[in-house]
Amino acid sequence: MMATATLSSHVLAPPTAAAKYRGAVVEDLQLPPAFTVQANETISRAIEQAYERDFSHIPVLNSRRRPLGYIDVSRLKSEWEAGTTDASDKVVNYMTKFKRTASEPYTLITPYTPLAELEEFLTHNIFAIVTDPSRLFVVALATTQDLEMFVSRRGF
Repeated sequence: MMATATLSSHVLAPPTAAAKYRGAVVEDLQLPPAFTVQANETISRAIEQAYERDFSHIPVLNSRRRPLGYIDVSRLKSEWEAGTTDASDKVVNYMTKFKRTASEPYTLITPYTPLAELEEFLTHNIFAIVTDPSRLFVVALATTQDLEMFVSRRGF
């Protein structure tokens, strides 16, 4: 008697975020150090430094190094080239301010945050500012592209 095998049509469900990242945390992304600007920095200097480092968004910090918001480098550059801004204008006048309200609380992202949590955060945000656990300084920026590169490198 000969045994025959049949293939059933099983559809594999996509892995959950936790399974997809296999317990990895933000630190595993090996992100480059963050580039930030002070609120009183000129837009010309901010744009120049952003292009040198290939950053599309830059966190803006106050004098105590706390994040206030961010600048969208391409939008700022377009405004500068269109003549609607002056090179000596301060970035604080062109930044998008972070909203910190009871309905939109601050989400702490640290090097030890699981990638599944980062992925969820990035479904509603352009990027994540990674800080130390005490929120004293900015460590890095993380994007969905960083997660995609991580997954492709690891072959998940």
